[in-house]
Formats: sequence, structure tokens, C-alpha cells
Amino acid sequence: MADQKKKQLPPEAQQYQALQAKRETKRPVIKNCIKAFLIGGFICLIGQLITTFYIYFFNFTEQTAGNPTVATLIIVTMFLTGFGIYDHLGQFAGAGTAVPVTGFANAVISSAIEHRTEGFILGVGTNMLKLAGPVIVYGVFASFIIALLKTLFTKLIGT
Repeated sequence: MADQKKKQLPPEAQQYQALQAKRETKRPVIKNCIKAFLIGGFICLIGQLITTFYIYFFNFTEQTAGNPTVATLIIVTMFLTGFGIYDHLGQFAGAGTAVPVTGFANAVISSAIEHRTEGFILGVGTNMLKLAGPVIVYGVFASFIIALLKTLFTKLIGT
């Protein structure tokens, strides 16, 4: 089928596709996956160390240590993004830096920094929420649906 498409293309398009295939940069997929795994795992390790810190030094339980851990990761990511360090880390590790909390915080802070010249309300506030808004809305909506389904199943089954 691919041969039929090539035959239907004009000779110039075929030449261009051949040139493009020859000059296309080969991506080191395995190397990128390993870097993403290591950096993403390192970010998770830091999160676990922060959780352990809150448990042992502030007497949090495992359940209650999660919220201050997330807040700490967001604050650290905010500073790393502000100083441009997180961007370099993202260029090196790719998807490994998209660990949910830190990746989301980086995206929100980056858009706030990018639009700061437009003012705090029309620049930072509105453009920062262009990304955060849909994520929050779909997160709340999904939580509502899951809670509704759980309630219905609990009422029907009686457990």
C-alpha cells in the first residue's frame, strides 16, 4: 500500500521524501527511556525522602505526610523553574521530569513567568490558568464521577 502512495506522488515529492528520510535525525529511544527513568525515579526518591523527613521530624503519619510533601515539591520546582534549572533538567531527561506534581508545577510556573510582562492579572493569572484550569476541572469532574459510582455501588451492594 505504501508503494502505491509513492507511485501516485509526483517525482519531486518522491525525491523530497527520499531526501527527508536520509537526513532525518535518528532518535536514541532506549537512551532517552533510560534517562527519563533515572531522572523520574530520582525525583520520586526525593519525594520519598521529604515524606520520610516529615514523618520522623514532625511526627506526621504516612497518610498526613503526603500534603506537605506535595507542597514542598511544588515550592522546590517553582524555584528551580524560576532559576532556569528545571528547564535544563527537562531538556536532558525529557519525559522523566513530567512526574505529575513537579511537571505540572513547572508548566504552570513557566507560563506565569512567560506572561509576566503583561501584568499580574491579565498576564500571569489568565495565562497560568490556561493550563491549570482544564486540569483542575477534569480532575474535579473525574473525582465526582468516581465518588458517585462508588456511592451507587455501595448502596446497591450494601457493603
